[in-house]
Amino acid sequence: MITMTLAEVAAATGGRLAGPAPGAVVDGEVVTDSRAAGPGDLFAAFAGEHADGHDYVARALAAGATGALVARADAAPDAQDRLVVVDDVAAALGTLARHVLALVRAARGPHDQLRVVAVTGSVGKTTTKDLLAHLLAPLGERIAPPGSFNNEIGLPLTVLRTRPTTATLVLEMGADRVGNLDYLTSVAPPDVAVVLAVGRAHLGEFGGIENVAKAKSELVTGLAPQGTAVLNADDPRVAAMAPLAPARVVTFGRGPDASVRAQDVTLDDAGHARFTLTTPAGRAPVTLALVGEHHVTNALAAAAVALELGLPLADVAAALGTAGAASPHRMDVRTRADGVRIVDDSYNANPDSMRAGLRALAGLRGTDPAATRRVAVLGEMLELGEDSAAEHTDLGAEVARLGVDLLVAVGAGTAPLAAGARAAG
Repeated sequence: MITMTLAEVAAATGGRLAGPAPGAVVDGEVVTDSRAAGPGDLFAAFAGEHADGHDYVARALAAGATGALVARADAAPDAQDRLVVVDDVAAALGTLARHVLALVRAARGPHDQLRVVAVTGSVGKTTTKDLLAHLLAPLGERIAPPGSFNNEIGLPLTVLRTRPTTATLVLEMGADRVGNLDYLTSVAPPDVAVVLAVGRAHLGEFGGIENVAKAKSELVTGLAPQGTAVLNADDPRVAAMAPLAPARVVTFGRGPDASVRAQDVTLDDAGHARFTLTTPAGRAPVTLALVGEHHVTNALAAAAVALELGLPLADVAAALGTAGAASPHRMDVRTRADGVRIVDDSYNANPDSMRAGLRALAGLRGTDPAATRRVAVLGEMLELGEDSAAEHTDLGAEVARLGVDLLVAVGAGTAPLAAGARAAG
């Protein structure tokens, strides 16, 4: 985070200092876990479902944190001069992130602007974010969140890592209701907005696929005035967002109408996709380091952004071949000493991501294809509402269709999944 005094933090968030704090300077990170607090940090105290951060303020301050952002002035009675008291810690965190980003942008020259790239979609957000962080390295210092810091707490925490020297800020923006992305883009208006897909994740929370589309479209309407929308031409609901863009639109996909597209897609024995990256700047061969054909779409999205930001086509194609699974539990493929290959895609589960993972599993071929057995260990897909039983049944049928040898269905909610697989043979 840029250097700020506690008084400046209070002024930026509309809070108040619980006591005088002359010269108290925040020059570290903003943290929400007292165990991660260190000298110069600002500890944000959140009241969670299982613990209240206000109970750990004293511990964070003892670890060297300069101060704490709190909703209760009694959180640290012996350190009142180090508390910034606000009405709502989450809202204050977003306000502080918005303020810091504005300060960094204002301090830069017209030809040295910080670029904010934001990614959303029902599937593929984190992988695409990780690909972008890898591809955009030649542009200079870049910041991207670890894992999925994509909500009203995680996104401001990522933005607050911005420094005066940051060249690119890569953000993941998630939503489980209409209005989420309106708020997140108000904190960090993107210069480039990537929409990957409108799918069935959180379908029960949204109340229908059209509401999912509306929520994802908020990333496009939240673009900076001269921003660029990067849209998946293969998804009709995403492609329909083009008229909402304030300026330029770039499309990606596997169909002929996409400006950045993949041609001649094949898979090698290890499940790595090979294709020809076709763009207005020319063509280049690509072999992905990631496992699974579904990553072609994520790679195209990342390539479209990198090309839009001025990187050479050959460099983009080469970088796609060295970008592995940076975030945990997302198509992380490991081979044990006994030859068993484990595919860990357990971070989250929705009908689209489950099918993609199963197709990747089916595409893996061992040294002896005839002796290769494929085992799928699947848990329940949550937040599907009234469609839950049907979605699990359909997924079970997909398991059978793909030739998986053994299905292990974990949890009571997976009974329709097992039934669907048995019914399909």
